[in-house]
Amino acid sequence: QVHVVESGGGLVQAGGSLRLSCAASGRTSFSYNMAWFREGPGKQREFVAAISWNGGILNYADSVKGRATISGDNARNTVYLQMNNLKPEDTAVYFCAAGAIYGLNERMYDYWGQGTQVTVSR
Repeated sequence: QVHVVESGGGLVQAGGSLRLSCAASGRTSFSYNMAWFREGPGKQREFVAAISWNGGILNYADSVKGRATISGDNARNTVYLQMNNLKPEDTAVYFCAAGAIYGLNERMYDYWGQGTQVTVSR
């Protein structure tokens, strides 16, 4: 069992930056692949970024490519999502997920956090 908790969300102006954190407890998070998804107002949940269990594979959604960086800290069992040049369309609840199988589809992931709100103002 893996317990996942996100933090770092908030209100930021367009063009600003945020770093989201995802702390995993229970079984060592880096036995799992980790990913970020987001759910904007009135939108379906969508993939944002993923990192494989050993950090060797990274993937980003086209909408955040060049503006987002996903990374992991094995010592802290934490995964980060650095978001720069934020846009109003990045406004969403951001969810962290852990799973045994790497992929870009939310169905690949078994354990989910409660989400953290990111709001980008114009």
